[in-house]
Amino acid sequence: MTDKDLRRDVLDELDFDPSLDAAEIGVAVSDGVVTLTGHVGSYAEKVEAENAVRRVKGVRAIAQEIQVRYAEAKKIEDDQIAARALAIIDWSVHLPKQAIQVKVAKGWITLTGAVPWQYQAMGAEAAVRKLSGVVGVSNLIQVKPEVRPALVKDKILEAFKRGAMFEADGIKVRVEGDKVTLEGAVTAWADREAAERAAWSVPGVRAVEDRIVALS
Repeated sequence: MTDKDLRRDVLDELDFDPSLDAAEIGVAVSDGVVTLTGHVGSYAEKVEAENAVRRVKGVRAIAQEIQVRYAEAKKIEDDQIAARALAIIDWSVHLPKQAIQVKVAKGWITLTGAVPWQYQAMGAEAAVRKLSGVVGVSNLIQVKPEVRPALVKDKILEAFKRGAMFEADGIKVRVEGDKVTLEGAVTAWADREAAERAAWSVPGVRAVEDRIVALS
């Protein structure tokens, strides 16, 4: 595919996306690298423009230079943006209360704090970037798991009990940071899979190494 063909496909994808107004977006392509310029009316549109380009086959990289421009009548003060950001985070049932802090400077939101799950950090960013007046978001939220070996073991026992499996005593659990290693032997492959699923279900676990041996 030539750069000219790729540019046409990118423009078509931007025009096709109903969630953004691509009239003021410029597109340049060089060796598969797409550069987006121009301006849009919200930060959500800027993000969606980049997402649209990512969907186009042949795009190797994206240089994002789109600016967010609000009409003077629509400009919102930083304290109002901060208040709305905090409110939408508090309203989200999957986000822990008081765990996320918000700072706003000239429409740019910076999120800090710590949560146990990666999806919570991403969910907070997705929630605030839709707010009117936002020109950008820096997501500095840390994922700090609280993984305890006893909790992992309990989860495995619960999973085995639900599945009428009683071989948890043959499984050893080792936890290093956010990584769980399972060792031991069980009689059935289904037991091995149940133990691994149980380990993944514990908040904060980001890696599971399953060394359990199924004897049949």
